[in-house]
Amino acid sequence: MRIGINASFARKPNTGIGQVTLNFLRKLSEFKVKSEKLKDIEYILYLEEDLPQDLKLPENFQKRIFLPFWKRDDLVRKIRWEKTLLPRQVKKDGCDTFISLYQCPTIIKSAKHIMLVHDLIPRIFPEYLNNSRKKYYQGLTETAIFQADKIMAVSTRTEKDLVQKLGIDPSCISVNYPDVDEIYKDRVSEEKNKKILKKYKLNPGYILNGGGLEVRKNTEGVIRAYKFLLDKNKNEHFISEMPKLVISGKLMPELAPLVTDAEKLIKELNLAKFVRLLDFVPQENMPTIYKNAVMFVYPSKYEGFGLPVLEAMSQGTPVITSKTSSLPEVGNDAVLYCDPEDYQDIAMVIKNLLFKKNLQETLSTRGKDRAVFFSWNNFTEKILNIIDERIL
Repeated sequence: MRIGINASFARKPNTGIGQVTLNFLRKLSEFKVKSEKLKDIEYILYLEEDLPQDLKLPENFQKRIFLPFWKRDDLVRKIRWEKTLLPRQVKKDGCDTFISLYQCPTIIKSAKHIMLVHDLIPRIFPEYLNNSRKKYYQGLTETAIFQADKIMAVSTRTEKDLVQKLGIDPSCISVNYPDVDEIYKDRVSEEKNKKILKKYKLNPGYILNGGGLEVRKNTEGVIRAYKFLLDKNKNEHFISEMPKLVISGKLMPELAPLVTDAEKLIKELNLAKFVRLLDFVPQENMPTIYKNAVMFVYPSKYEGFGLPVLEAMSQGTPVITSKTSSLPEVGNDAVLYCDPEDYQDIAMVIKNLLFKKNLQETLSTRGKDRAVFFSWNNFTEKILNIIDERIL
């Protein structure tokens, strides 16, 4: 059996899809098949760049690295690679099954096609389709989703969106929850803890917001909630007890209105003394950043899954998140919920958690317990069973 995999996002390890791609490949390389008939499975990974050097793969894994002549990394190249060059190479290689690890315009007619769909954000937030190329790409992607033989959704919320927004037959969809990168499951050493805190000039006990500065992730709601708390509690005791707000995420004000200009908003609200902007933080440093936060506040307006919530829970950090989209699926009863459209409600929940140490400890324990529910083993096994139940 020959199985092809679009592993293109392995070149972007700091994205959610990149994490899913790399961790799936790592786990897949460890799986041992039980059926003698299927012992000789060959995997072909389709890539735009080579894999990270630390990802060692067995001999039955091959790589196909190729790019279109159009070298600029934009939608023109992306469409050319996903829609034309990739299906052509899959057919040439004689794959029996092909796995797309994200929603894209790829249509495979020469093999059984399984597509993993993370979200339908452009369909739910039309402002993401702010030019003709993006609209064209989304149209091609939705057509390809329709034509896939099997669809996996990363949450029940995404499954419902596929049914409600695109009219996909529910029998064609199965839910397959991803997990977080293994580094979030490891205990942060005291040496690394001190090193990272020193690097970012942080003291433990801050309020953390992160996961990106896209407008839908609602960093603005967190900043306004923080300002509301300061203004409503002006006595010196409260202000002296109020932890700093730390925000991680690449600052790209040129992409407004899709991205929050956090720096500008902080200046407008006179919060420069109280808020730290870390800009982009490499993933290897994020477990420490989570671990040292008194809480992680993530009132996103929509998520297909919500990896940052699971990352924080894995490190035992109490979490406040939205009671919308897929986030309750991730947090269950291990987090506190807020209304993402109401910054005063966000503020109330922050204050409630801030001064209740017992609640912080309870959420820390529950978060770690809840995080164990998610597993790359289960994720990978489910994909292999969809391909052929005889594999495992």
